[in-house]
Amino acid sequence: MVENIYNAFQGKTVLVTGGAGAVGSNLVKRLDELETKKIIILDNLSSSYEWNIPRSLNVLFIKGDILDDEKLKWAFKEKPDIVYHLAAHFANQNSVDNPETDLMVNGMGILKVLQYAHLVQVERFIYSSSGCGIYGPDSTMPFQEHDTSMQLYTPYQVTKMLGELYTNYFHNLYGLPIVNARFFNSYGPGEVPGQYRNVIPNFFYWAMHGQPLPITGSGEETRDFTYVGDIVNGLLAMAYYQDAVGESINLGAGREIMIKDLAQWINEITDNKAGIVFKERRDWDKKNRLLSCVEKAKRILKYDPQMEFKEGLKNIYKWFQENRENIERSAEF
Repeated sequence: MVENIYNAFQGKTVLVTGGAGAVGSNLVKRLDELETKKIIILDNLSSSYEWNIPRSLNVLFIKGDILDDEKLKWAFKEKPDIVYHLAAHFANQNSVDNPETDLMVNGMGILKVLQYAHLVQVERFIYSSSGCGIYGPDSTMPFQEHDTSMQLYTPYQVTKMLGELYTNYFHNLYGLPIVNARFFNSYGPGEVPGQYRNVIPNFFYWAMHGQPLPITGSGEETRDFTYVGDIVNGLLAMAYYQDAVGESINLGAGREIMIKDLAQWINEITDNKAGIVFKERRDWDKKNRLLSCVEKAKRILKYDPQMEFKEGLKNIYKWFQENRENIERSAEF
């Protein structure tokens, strides 16, 4: 598959919205290695940072919003062959606090990007959906792609599903070659901690400051943490395999990790002696367990998540150490 992936991106122009973020920056690095002709990043840096953008002669960074037609025209003037739409208003708690912004960015934003992608007739449009949002308490684990839920508890979950409805609409009516990538709890180097960020970078930040790690709930809740490098491999394959077009596909690790085990391992890696504290569970957090079924990804994409979980945590710790000054300056709590 590797040789074919190389061939798929050589000479291509690729647009990555949200390309300064955790998944986006790692994707851009890989695209650069694959001799992609030009990589365009469109990112307003609302939850990402310019220092995290890979430096390369064939990377064009446009600081701007996906709601800004002027910036979208600039990006699509480059006639991208492939679009990775990763930009989003992230995530659950942020959407509860700011539901109107969530709807504008995740709803109107994807509609605008799809309209431009249709106008320039892109070869592939890949949308970063969310396994954490699409599946609900009435879905059966491990979550299979057909078993979606209307039992939604946050605006983020609503708008992530709305995004899939819009991509499917453009595929069904206009024949736009879309793929919906359902991420499961992405983790890895490149994600800066902050008030609305994921649990792993925040745990590392607090542990490296000698603070106890706060767990909301019993700690026996599980998540299907998926290493960003494995997600990137899945995203690359989505641009290559024709059978992926029109499909929604889980990109998970296919295994559960308890939050209390996660906290213990991070404390061990960082030599944090402050331990763990338990806090009341958030009102919107109704999912005790998350576990993806990745059989469809294996069949269509030849997807094969490789990263052992603790090794992935060690990679994050190394990234934190190497970028500590930037992280300290950028983290917002």
